[in-house]
Formats: sequence, structure tokens, C-alpha cells
Amino acid sequence: MELWQIIILAAVQGVTEFLPISSDGHLVVISPLLYGGSTPPPGIAQMTIVLHMGTLLSILVFYWRRAIRLLGEDRRVAALIVLATVPAVILGVPIKFFAEPILESIWLAGLGLPLTGLALLWLKRFPAGGKDYREMSALDAWWIGMLQASAILPGISRSGTTISCGVTRGLSRESAATFSFLMAIPAIAGAGVLELLKHMLKPEGPPLPLAHALIGGLVAFLVGLVALWWLNVWLQRGRLHWFAWYCIGLGICVLVWQTYATFG
Repeated sequence: MELWQIIILAAVQGVTEFLPISSDGHLVVISPLLYGGSTPPPGIAQMTIVLHMGTLLSILVFYWRRAIRLLGEDRRVAALIVLATVPAVILGVPIKFFAEPILESIWLAGLGLPLTGLALLWLKRFPAGGKDYREMSALDAWWIGMLQASAILPGISRSGTTISCGVTRGLSRESAATFSFLMAIPAIAGAGVLELLKHMLKPEGPPLPLAHALIGGLVAFLVGLVALWWLNVWLQRGRLHWFAWYCIGLGICVLVWQTYATFG
């Protein structure tokens, strides 16, 4: 991969992994534009692993106090995170290994982005509760986990759907976001492990140059930190629904583009 392609991918991954606009949807959409309509170049699977690790590090740094508490006083929350991760494992692993073309569908991305937008508009209309994420029930965690599982489809934002679901379950917006991103730790780590297993089973060519990997991971990490800060600021100001119009507009543009490309 060219260095400029790596930097663009890393920046897109860092921004869209945390903002409620679907990282998978954006990566699916920009891939044919980034590679000139050709198949992805060698090294893309290895870079995907590196970028996942960069964004994972962003969460660990941004939420480091809460993450450490999961090992001690918040062990019950850790158990809820495990429970919430189960639906994603049940749905995600089979799709990743046996139906991966679904995850690369630009049509699905175009349909999924407006659904994310509708979820964000629902979040605006639904009054937030006052429940802290440490007071969640197992049923709360399960429902949020079900929404996280749906985000394996391109265009469905993991952060957007899980935060929206958390608020409908009575969580405050801040607590819904905190649980969403703590829950992202095993989700992002698991996605990286799946990519690693796929690469080990079917190697993708020569190893990625170390310098390129470090640059990509660093860009994803730094951009991810900024995106997390931005999301929390907008969430506190009640502006998360602004992203809804972006998702809806982008989804419509993608559908028009694909319709023209297919039938035009």
C-alpha cells in the first residue's frame, strides 16, 4: 500500500470508529474511490489489524480510569460487557468467515447509513434517564449488545445504535456513551483478532513495512482520541443528532451513485 492511502484509511478509521457515522460504511464507500475501482492492494488486511489496534489504544487512553476499575470495583460492569459482547460473537464470527461479501456491499452501506441517522434522530426525541452505567441490569446490557451486533453490517454505526439503545434503557447520555465505548474494547480487539486469524489462514503477500504500520497506527490513535473528545462534547451539548443528517444525506448519495453505476 502507498503511504498516502494508509494515512487516509487511518484518518477515516479514527474518525468514524467513534463518531456515530459507521466506520465500516465509510471504508466500504471510499475503498473503490481510494483504489481507483480496482481490488484492494496487498497489505490491506494487515493494515486493518494495525488500525484496529490504534483505535483500541485510543479508548484505553481516553477511558483509562474506567477501564482499570473494570478489574476491581467495577467487576460487575465487566461481566455486563462480556454479556453484551455475546450477540456480536454469535452473529459476527460466522459472517466474517463465511459471508464476508455482505460486509463489503456498497448497497448495504447506502441503506444502513440512513438507518443510523434515524436512530440518532430517535435519540434526540427520547428523554435521557438518570441511570448510571454501573446500575444497569443484565437485560439492559443484552439489548445494547444486540444493537452492537447489528453494527457488523456496513452503514450501521456501533456507537450511534448502542448509545441510542442505552438512553432508551434509562441511562444518562454520558453513561450510555461510557458503556458503549467500554463495550467497544472487546469488540474492536475481537475484530482485530479475526482479521489476524484470516491473514494467518490465508496470507496476503509480503509483510507490511514497519514504518508504514507505525504511521498508520499512530494516525488512527491520534485521530481516534480527537473523535472521542468531540463525541463527548457534542453529546453533552445535545447535538449528536446533527450527525443524523450527514448519515441520511450520505446514504442517499451512495444509493444514487450505485443506481447510476448499475443502471445508468
